[in-house]
Amino acid sequence: MPWEGSTRRATLPPNWASIRRAVLTRDGHACTWTDEGRRCGAAANQVDHIDRPDDHTLANLRALCRWHHDRRSSAQGNAARRRPTNRRPKDPHPGLL
Repeated sequence: MPWEGSTRRATLPPNWASIRRAVLTRDGHACTWTDEGRRCGAAANQVDHIDRPDDHTLANLRALCRWHHDRRSSAQGNAARRRPTNRRPKDPHPGLL
């Protein structure tokens, strides 16, 4: 389950259910994902934050099908794991010096 271990749900506003309904209605309950100029159009039951994860305005939200929302969330998670760290580089193995 995507929400397992996530604190994201706690950051949603109290009126999230009505915001979610408004986005799905505005987008015609159809996925708005576009690839090579073509819109997916599959049945949408997910709402995605386009740019800013804590901006819950209608301009920053769009309807997505589960497949595209999972794909986007996975890509964002993978990108976050690839961020550089401030750790010191590992010393080379003594046998390789």
